[in-house]
Amino acid sequence: MDIGLVQYALSVISGVLVGFSLGLIGGGGSILAVPLFLYFVGLSALPNSAHVAIGTTALAVGINAFINSYMHFKKRNIAPRVGAMFAAVGLVGSLIGAYLGHITPGTSLLTYFAIAMIALGIYVAVRREPARAGGLAEVERVTEAVRRCPRLTPSIMAKVAGLGLVVGLLSGYFGIGGGFLIVPSLMFSAGLCITRAIGTSLISVGTFGVASGAEYWYYGDVLPLIAVLYVLGGIGGGYLGTGLAVKAPKDALRKAYGAIIVAVGIYMLYRIYG
Repeated sequence: MDIGLVQYALSVISGVLVGFSLGLIGGGGSILAVPLFLYFVGLSALPNSAHVAIGTTALAVGINAFINSYMHFKKRNIAPRVGAMFAAVGLVGSLIGAYLGHITPGTSLLTYFAIAMIALGIYVAVRREPARAGGLAEVERVTEAVRRCPRLTPSIMAKVAGLGLVVGLLSGYFGIGGGFLIVPSLMFSAGLCITRAIGTSLISVGTFGVASGAEYWYYGDVLPLIAVLYVLGGIGGGYLGTGLAVKAPKDALRKAYGAIIVAVGIYMLYRIYG
């Protein structure tokens, strides 16, 4: 299969769709990039398509995370020491995960990915929304974070490092950012409030994604122009989604979006074994 203008245009549209959903609802949307690349853009016709889709997704997600982290840096929504430790240890896990993904047969890899999608879709649909920024519960978490974050005790460092390794491994294996795992991990291990956890998570999402993407690129399993076009589409889609997020019935949308992720996971299993 030759990659042409149609595939490039569909890559931009895929980025718009995922960026829009992320801006509208929040985390968990990047996992849709792999099935979009495979079945919408048409990369399933390529040899070794599973690894190409996952490697390209990893690079795109990493680049996008570093772009989005800029605003959080400006607003100081980042705990740099916690984020650096989580990302550094998780980097090792992501490289190991990417290697394990590379040596996993494509059919098995996509099967595990589809199962992970179904699990994530259920999680997105049933999870409770964390406290909103500026709310009373958020202020209490910020106060606790300010009290705890300057003192990285050995026990906190061990929690951060351990969770970073595990999340990095999963992120590298599946080629996803893993923000839906990183944010609660940072809140649990270091006591960060939701706002700082989201900002800090982007350091790790970017690190894991770029590292995993670079490793897949080394194996010849990345289409860099497709990744860049996806990111450009995601920027525009994210802007549109964020603009509508204030007025949207977020709870109902989140449940519907979780159901879509589950349905796409089931569709992937059908395409693999049907």
